[in-house]
Amino acid sequence: MTRRLMQTLAGAAVFTALAGGVAAQDSKVADEIAKYREALADGNPADLFEVKGEGLWTEKRGPKNASLEQCDMGLGPGKLDGAYAALPRYFKDTGKVMDVESRLVHCMVTLQGFTQAEATRQWYSKPGKDSDIEALVTYIGAKSNGMKIAVPATHPEEAKMARMGEYIFYRRSGPQDFSCAICHGQEGKRIRLQELGNLTTKDGAGFAMKTWPSYRVSQGTVWTMQRRLIDCMRQARWPEPNYLADSIIALETYLQKTATGTVMETPGIKR
Repeated sequence: MTRRLMQTLAGAAVFTALAGGVAAQDSKVADEIAKYREALADGNPADLFEVKGEGLWTEKRGPKNASLEQCDMGLGPGKLDGAYAALPRYFKDTGKVMDVESRLVHCMVTLQGFTQAEATRQWYSKPGKDSDIEALVTYIGAKSNGMKIAVPATHPEEAKMARMGEYIFYRRSGPQDFSCAICHGQEGKRIRLQELGNLTTKDGAGFAMKTWPSYRVSQGTVWTMQRRLIDCMRQARWPEPNYLADSIIALETYLQKTATGTVMETPGIKR
C-alpha cells in the first residue's frame, strides 16, 4: 500500500506540473494528462477513502451505538452492490427522491441517532480533516464499479425530479445570466485545457457521471457529485445551494437518467 501511495503521489505531482503549463501545447499536454490518469488508475488515492468508508460502514457509532449495515440504499437493508448506480430513486419510507448522500445522512440519523446537523457538519474534506461522508460515498460508489447506471426515472416522483433537473440545467440565472447548458449543452466546448462534455447526450452524460465519486488531484481529496454540482453553481455565480438541496438531487436525477446504460468506473481520478 505504501509503495502504491508513493507512486500515486509522484504521478500526481507530474500531473499537476503538466496541467500548469497550458500555454503552447494544449493538445500534447491533454494527451499526457490522459496518460497519467490511466497510469494512476491502479494507485488512485481514492482507494484509501474506500477502505476508510468500509470501516465506517461497519463501525458502531452515534448515540444508538449502531453500524450502517442495515441501511437501505434502495436494494434492501445492507445491499450495496449496484445501489449507487441506481440512485437517485424514490424511497417510500421518506416519500422523497434521494441520492446516495441524502440517503446516507438519513441512515446516520435513523439508525445511528446522529442529528442532521451532526451528520452533515463535515460533509466535505477540509485541510487536515477528512470527511466521513466522502469516505462512505466512495465505499458505496465502488460497489457499483463495472455496473450500468440505471435511473430510468419511471416513478412519478422520479420523473418529476428529472424534469426539474432538466429545467435547472437550461435555466439562465445569476449576475452573468449563465446556465449549465451554456458549457455543457453542445459538442466541442472547452475552457483552457478543460474539455466540456455535452451532458444532454447519453455518451456525454455517461462520461461525466460514471467516474464519480472521484479523487481530485488539485484538491488532494475525494469529491462527491453533490460537491461537484454545488461547486459548478458557485463557478457560474449562481446562489450556492445548501448541501442535500432538492435542486442538486434533481440535477443528479436528470443527468443519471440521461446517462442510463453507461458502465460505472468509480472511484475516478480528476485533475
